[in-house]
Amino acid sequence: MLSRCLLTRANVNRVFARGASSIPAVDVEHFTSGWNIDDIENYAKPGFYNVHTFNKISEKGLSRFPSERYIVEPAENSGQAGHVLMLRSYKLKEEDVGITIRAIARCGAGTNNIPVERMTELGIPVFNTPGANANAVKELVLCGLFLGSRKIVDGINHMKELGAQGLARERVEKDKALFGGREIKGKTLAVVGLGHIGSSTARDAEMLGMNVVGYDPGLSIQSALKLPTEIRLADSIASACSQADYISINIPYIKGDGGTHGIIGKDIIHHLKPDAVVMNFARGELVDSEAMKIHLDGGGKYVSDFPDDLLWDHENSILLPHLGASTEEAEDEAAAMAAETLQEYIETGNIRNSVNFPPTSLPERPENTLRITVVNENKPGVLANITEEISKYKLNIVQQINQSRGKIAYNVLDLDPAIEDGSTFNIATLQKELTLLDGVLSSRILFGTAGAGYARNINGEYHV
Repeated sequence: MLSRCLLTRANVNRVFARGASSIPAVDVEHFTSGWNIDDIENYAKPGFYNVHTFNKISEKGLSRFPSERYIVEPAENSGQAGHVLMLRSYKLKEEDVGITIRAIARCGAGTNNIPVERMTELGIPVFNTPGANANAVKELVLCGLFLGSRKIVDGINHMKELGAQGLARERVEKDKALFGGREIKGKTLAVVGLGHIGSSTARDAEMLGMNVVGYDPGLSIQSALKLPTEIRLADSIASACSQADYISINIPYIKGDGGTHGIIGKDIIHHLKPDAVVMNFARGELVDSEAMKIHLDGGGKYVSDFPDDLLWDHENSILLPHLGASTEEAEDEAAAMAAETLQEYIETGNIRNSVNFPPTSLPERPENTLRITVVNENKPGVLANITEEISKYKLNIVQQINQSRGKIAYNVLDLDPAIEDGSTFNIATLQKELTLLDGVLSSRILFGTAGAGYARNINGEYHV
């Protein structure tokens, strides 16, 4: 891990004055931040945003970063300070997040491998890629329907045993009665969670001739529009599952009080049909294994791509490797979505698909204006202090947006640098004063040299 030794430069003297036909280039030279002085020859070169990756990320997705402005390298091999991080399953630690990191993106929906709460405290947005792997997981759910219906796995294993004995041709017809099953047409599927994956599963199941009932207390308009027309919506998980032949679990795993840990427990499983097939391609922790074992002992089935120390060898469970998003197409789509989300945030300040920051969108920066973003603790008075500080420079705020989510607030402001009386101001000085305001965590100048313009307030000390 590179040293966080702070290097500064004295030539930050860019000024703005009224009457200029265009804004001069902004170069606050923050790109030297975070470097060991012995390694100064390899400091982050100005003019580029440095993307550090963990895991193997799809090259097709990474190609969304324009090469003329972005350098993409594995974190372990890079000789430059990173600006953003991208990862898949790597378990991120705080020490992986250098002082220069502006944002983190996971190529996937879940973010359990990222210390999101700590990143929020540091003022770093964490992004995910909802829906990028929806088709891949949906197809595995459909596969689960058939695996839970036709004893396919048992049949495959039996034929291998016969083949080893040289009896496959002799017994192939005689033994098929051992593996009878049922068809899914006309059966009822309960879909618990109607987001990207759930709504897509419901739609395709109806096309296969199934009756579909769904449950989702937070159903979005976008997902509702994707649902099949004949779906019946239930008012609880228990009511959705009680008459279902198949149940597909498609809800997020949330820890803590009021979370979803073990939500498919004895109170739900008690209402299931004795032979109901439960499919869990969401998170293993959603299911209470003890309660599920009782269901399996009574003739029910469980199909999942998560390990289970209790159910792994039960004759009525089918446990696969975690294959949900393991397709080339899903990995390409997730990486592309993550790259586009990071690029939009880095270059415009807009936020979408963040798990800890509020959705934020400000129209394109007007010509001859300067865009500044400020991340702060969500507490009274901070926004007023930010605008007051800007007013000291007699600057006009052309447009702005302030959004909050939980403990964090986020501001994007476009400033007109033309001052009424013709006086000048120093951009770096303004940024420093904004960043050191009580409650402010970081700021960025989104204008000028790529990779420059980032500043943080760490325990009252100014780091650029």
